[in-house]
Formats: sequence, structure tokens, C-alpha cells
Amino acid sequence: MQGASKAPAATARQTKKKPGWGKRFRDFKENSPYLLMILPAILVVFLFNYLPIYGVLIAFQDFMPGDPILSSDTIWVGFQNFTRFFNDVQFWPLMKNTFLLCIIGFVIGFPLPILVSLALNALKHKKAGKVFQTIYTAPHFISLVVLVGMLQLFFGRYGLVNNLAASLGGERVSYFLESSAFRPMYILSSNWQDFGWSAVIYIAALSNVDPVQHEAAMIDGATRFQRVLHVDIPAIMPMISVMLIMSIGGLMGVGYEKALLMQTDGNLAVSELIATYVYKRGPTGVPDQAYATAIGLFNSVINVVLLIIANTTSKRFSENSLW
Repeated sequence: MQGASKAPAATARQTKKKPGWGKRFRDFKENSPYLLMILPAILVVFLFNYLPIYGVLIAFQDFMPGDPILSSDTIWVGFQNFTRFFNDVQFWPLMKNTFLLCIIGFVIGFPLPILVSLALNALKHKKAGKVFQTIYTAPHFISLVVLVGMLQLFFGRYGLVNNLAASLGGERVSYFLESSAFRPMYILSSNWQDFGWSAVIYIAALSNVDPVQHEAAMIDGATRFQRVLHVDIPAIMPMISVMLIMSIGGLMGVGYEKALLMQTDGNLAVSELIATYVYKRGPTGVPDQAYATAIGLFNSVINVVLLIIANTTSKRFSENSLW
């Protein structure tokens, strides 16, 4: 009996053949218009994202500007540039400043667009919600130079905040020269600029929630807050998981532009980040591209490790992951 029961299954496995080359060619021919449409995007990504990656070889060389990256005269130094950075007196201050700025910004900035999107979606007047959404999204299109200029107008020694404090009998404070003021100004201004744009993603996800679920919850006597808690949040939880993984993966990806614009001699102890240090050691000042490339590669490796950890953790505790 066992042999008879196994026979059909074995026969079914044998009859299930892999598609031949002829069928694959026909499928390719049918989908060729769509493949041609995405070909320019693939070429752009390859040329500008993947092809320049070979430049990381500079991190393992004694490289000077003008030298070819690969030639018979290339001097390979192994991990010497990395050990040089690890032994640098700036290593721990740079790591501390970058980690604190990124982690505090992440803790404040990640839940903010979620809360805003839930609040806008719960509004009874949808037109008012669209107006608020436009107002929140607009700061995203302000350039960093203009944003830092606005901070100067508000928090400069003769800015709006100091003028208001002086009119009330207070003392003027040069916030850009205070180390304690750098992180709050940087983080709050960044969140103000970006949270509205990030909320658009969650608002789009909330628009796909089935209204029948809300109607059923209202029939059961659920309040507005209970509907948000038990209908809206579970609906956008996959999107939250994906955005969380991507945010953690880019945690150390803070750019140098804004920090460099806000940097002064007074706040240099907390405003000197890995990105600003790489900028000063690479394109500007004494050219040391090999050392700067090694530092940048080290920072990228940290981001990749964080991305893998976040994705693995999400995959273990939920069904949502990037791969």
C-alpha cells in the first residue's frame, strides 16, 4: 500500500518538468517592450551607483590625487588607513558625535510622521487635512543653505529669539557658539523639514484601508481612538516595518552639508561628525583621499551591518523584511 501511495506522487514529480528554452524565449519576447522601458533606469543605476564602487580600492592604497587607481605602480597598504583612523585621537569623538546625533534624531523623527499621518487621516474634514498636509510637506523643498539661514535669523545673536529675550530683560545668547545648542537646533530643524514628506508615505498606505472595517468598528461602538489603534495602525504596520528597516540601515548616513554650515569654533566639539571629517580630509585642505575613503568605507560598512541586523530582526519577529 505504501508503494502504491508513493507511486502517484513520484509520477507527479516526474511529469512536472521545467520550462524549456523555447518557452523562456517566448516569454522574453513577450516581455521585451517592458524590459526595454526599464533598461535606461538599469543603465543609470549601474553607471552612477555601481560602477563608481571600484573607487573604494583607494582605501587600501597609498593614493595621491592624479594617480591611477589600478596600475603597475599602485602601492597597496592593506588596512593601514583603517588602523590609522582607529588610532586617531578624533576617532571616539567622531563616533560619539555621529551616533548621538543620528540616534536622537531617529528616536524623535521616526514616530513623528506616523503620528501626523494618523492624525490627518482621522480628521473629519478631509479638505482641512489636505491643507495641513501641504503645509507640512512644503519645508521639504527648502534647501539646506536657506534652512541654516533661517536658523541664523531666529537664533543668531541679533535674531528673533534673542530680540524677544532682550525685550523681556534677558541676555543675548549666541546659540551657534554654544555646544549644547547644536544638537537641538540640528535635530529639530531636520525633523521639521522632513516629517511632512515622510508622512505622505503613511497617508498613501492609510488610503488603502477598507472603509468597511471602520464601519464595522463603529457599529461595535468603537471610538475614533480605538479605530486608529485597531484598524489604521495594523493596516500600515508592514509599511512601518519596511521604513524602520530602511531608517536603521541609513542611520549613520548623515550628510556633511548641514553640519558644516552650522559649524563654528564654539560648537566644533559636538558638530564635528564622520561626514564633515571626511570632507575636510578628502576634497578640501591637505589632500588625503585614501584616508578619507577608508573612513567613508568604514561608515558604509556600519550602515550595511545595521541594515542586516534590522532586516533579520524584523524577519524573525514578523513577516515583513526587505529580502
